[in-house]
Amino acid sequence: MQNTVILETKDLCKYYGSGENEVRAIDHTSLQIYQGESAAIVGKSGSGKSTLLHMLGGLDCPTKGKILIGDKDISCMKEEEVAVFRRRKIGFIFQSFNLISSLNVWENIVLPIGLDGRNVNEAFVNEILCTLGIEEKKHNLPNTLSGGQQQRVAIARAIASKPEILLADEPTGNLDSKTSAEVMGMLKMSVEKYGQTLVMITHDEDIAQIADRILVIEDGKVAEFS
Repeated sequence: MQNTVILETKDLCKYYGSGENEVRAIDHTSLQIYQGESAAIVGKSGSGKSTLLHMLGGLDCPTKGKILIGDKDISCMKEEEVAVFRRRKIGFIFQSFNLISSLNVWENIVLPIGLDGRNVNEAFVNEILCTLGIEEKKHNLPNTLSGGQQQRVAIARAIASKPEILLADEPTGNLDSKTSAEVMGMLKMSVEKYGQTLVMITHDEDIAQIADRILVIEDGKVAEFS
């Protein structure tokens, strides 16, 4: 089903400190993510999974190694270049939703598109709102929404920019188990519907089960879950 590699790391390392105090958050990790798949990276707290996701999304620079998105090595791009590349190619979903409290749902969703100087495809955004079951909330401010609804807005914002890759950092970390299952079901359905690739990190093995493939990270190294 999937054979085109869309995201790859080669001998990726991220070290903090030096000498006896050196921490190897990511230690010589090579992985491949295929176009159209959903992959979960599972690990305990402190295993390096957030560090890895931030580097995959160009939010953090590696100590050494390569990060390839398509045929572009983002690890050697200048900061401004990475910022533009990230806006166009990658959608982020964070545990804390990261919605702007003074903007309503619709404004939050379309903000990144406007920042990139592109026109908003209103029909497409409305379709996403319907897919996620929040079409009647588009004029609401975030503080009037439940946690599950806020996370659906964050998912809609990530999808609306039509990125090739969605990176989700503990997307259900602030939600109860019933809401988590609903939100993850919607996220999986959305990425399949819009042909996107999903990489999420989670410590919750139940959440990871919705992915096509599970990778385990321990002591900064990634292995396939078998």
